[in-house]
Amino acid sequence: MIRIAANPIGWSNDDLQDIGGDTPLETCLAEAREAGVVGMEKGHKMPGEGAALKAKLAEFGMVFVGGWYSTELLRRSVAEEVEATKAHVAMTKGAAADIIILAETSNAIHGDRAKPLSQRPRLTKAEWIAFGAKLTEFAARLADEGLKPCYHHHMGTIVQSEADIDCLMAYTKPPLHLLLDTGHARWGGADPAGLARSYRERIGHVHCKDVREKQMRQSHAEDWSFLDSILGMGADLGVYTVPGDGMVDYGAVFKQLQGYSGWVVLEAEQDPKKAPALAYAKRGVAHLRAELSEAGLI
Repeated sequence: MIRIAANPIGWSNDDLQDIGGDTPLETCLAEAREAGVVGMEKGHKMPGEGAALKAKLAEFGMVFVGGWYSTELLRRSVAEEVEATKAHVAMTKGAAADIIILAETSNAIHGDRAKPLSQRPRLTKAEWIAFGAKLTEFAARLADEGLKPCYHHHMGTIVQSEADIDCLMAYTKPPLHLLLDTGHARWGGADPAGLARSYRERIGHVHCKDVREKQMRQSHAEDWSFLDSILGMGADLGVYTVPGDGMVDYGAVFKQLQGYSGWVVLEAEQDPKKAPALAYAKRGVAHLRAELSEAGLI
């Protein structure tokens, strides 16, 4: 069964919290429900305690899906990471969810507006081998807690390009899953449908956002930071938008996800003053439903 969820980042930005900072959580949840989603990922305005988080979403007829956890395995041991994640694990389980989204951030630059994406970190083969072993062990510890660890490839981090994703998958093993993010894949130079085809058996979670080709090319050419790219310069819109408003072929992606069961999560890191969240969410959900139906997945 596939269900459509959303991430609140289209209403309130997590990396730059003054973007959408004046949007109440209740507005986000009411509009997300109006758009047609039945689950929500974690945003910084949501309660951090599991029972309270579950109750708040239930007020709007939704359930908790899971949330981002920033790993620092390049500088911490697995035991240290397990200790650091205890509160997040407790929140996730307390809110009756099982997805935990992992991304290595110890050297990431996506949250630094002063650093262009050309400065993003990269690993050597030896570093990949060591990181992959630690990540696999950490994922196993999370699986022992009843959670599904899903790694999020992301612009400005060590897992950005198609080659990076290939290394991630080559140097890790189950129970680590791949979070397929269509927008980060396309912007990072990979074909989302190709990733779905190659790694279908290990895909555990799916993020759906689209890419504006003109803005993406300008970001590459002028070497913008991640935040400048997604927010857009001046009055211009940013690189990301909702499914159906950019260059990602969702029909091709969903064709390769036959047999997938889980969440597809609507996302679009945008400034809601430029791109009204409700209107874009409705457009994105409608496109996802149409493409999922065409692919026979709903």
